[in-house]
Amino acid sequence: MPPFPGPPLPPSTVTLWFCPTDALAPAVAATLAARCLDEQEKNTAERFLFERDRHQYLVSHLLVRRVLALACGIPESESVIRRTPRGRPFLQEPAGGLPRGGPELDFSLSHTDGHNLLGVVRRHRIGVDVERLDHGDQECDTLVHTFAPEEQEWVAQARPGQVRDRRILRLWTLKEAYSKARGLGLGLPFDTFSFELAEERGVLGFRPAHGDPARRWRFMELEPVPGVLAAVAVMADDGEEPVLELRHGFPWPMSPPRARAVPGAARAVC
Repeated sequence: MPPFPGPPLPPSTVTLWFCPTDALAPAVAATLAARCLDEQEKNTAERFLFERDRHQYLVSHLLVRRVLALACGIPESESVIRRTPRGRPFLQEPAGGLPRGGPELDFSLSHTDGHNLLGVVRRHRIGVDVERLDHGDQECDTLVHTFAPEEQEWVAQARPGQVRDRRILRLWTLKEAYSKARGLGLGLPFDTFSFELAEERGVLGFRPAHGDPARRWRFMELEPVPGVLAAVAVMADDGEEPVLELRHGFPWPMSPPRARAVPGAARAVC
């Protein structure tokens, strides 16, 4: 799969790829995996008990390698993807630097049953998360117990059912996105930072974890298809106005993006 020869993205562009797992047939995914994935990825795929889970793993990791090839010009099979001690994946920069697009690149991958979300930026950090809305009430109750007290109070104000579950999953996706961007994952207790959300969509206020300036973060909520929520956390410099490009499907040819402005920094909450 040759890299797309288009111009590199500007540093302020946030690119999201939302890819259904069924965008690649199992036989196609298996063929591409044999050519493009490294030995560790292939071994991990073989350990899945269920074919459905193996297929999702292959599609999500093929998506990462394909999008990175488009962004920086390194062929899929030659990308070296490492993990930090806390498990955050990153692209190992070749000795001569990235072939195209500048010296920096960061990415974040998330998946839920049947859907994959990948975020890429040319500098700073990004974190993404995607969740289906059809979680059971018991699972949602487990999630809400990890939230900060003010968030738990906001959830409790909603009537039980879909309204309450949506509030819980909006907070959860934002918290996951922020902790992934920080490179800490679940190592960052979710009650040590909090979000104040608009009724329908949007972050009104943000109390960051200790020692992290709130003003350097931008957040966005999306519902790329009905019943699936996604959140993005991205770093930005003062005065910078990032633009988000949302693309759907697996990147065979490049599909036209849906561009929108990324909201400004949320009001700092003490």
